[in-house]
Amino acid sequence: METTRQQKISRLIQKELSEIFLLQTKAMPGVLISVSAVRISPDMSIARVYLSIFPSDKGAEIINNINEHKKAIRYELGTRVGKQLRIIPDLKFFVDDSLDYIDKIDELLK
Repeated sequence: METTRQQKISRLIQKELSEIFLLQTKAMPGVLISVSAVRISPDMSIARVYLSIFPSDKGAEIINNINEHKKAIRYELGTRVGKQLRIIPDLKFFVDDSLDYIDKIDELLK
């Protein structure tokens, strides 16, 4: 169960990362990255970021690229929320495959 503070910080990080990825994906036509969820640890040191990537076949490649540049992403996040957070959490990125799972269930039901 997340505390109210964890939920507020998660929403803040989700909003700011969404804007960061929106600016970054403008340079890559045909790719859409959205931040579907952010889960923050109780001590606010680690944020698990779940990304929904379209097209999904490029998901692993994009996640690897994001993980290689995660220090720059964390720095950009820090410049945006530095006045609201004392410590910027370490970011861990994961693919959110819930949309693929929903499509698979729909196909099975048909």
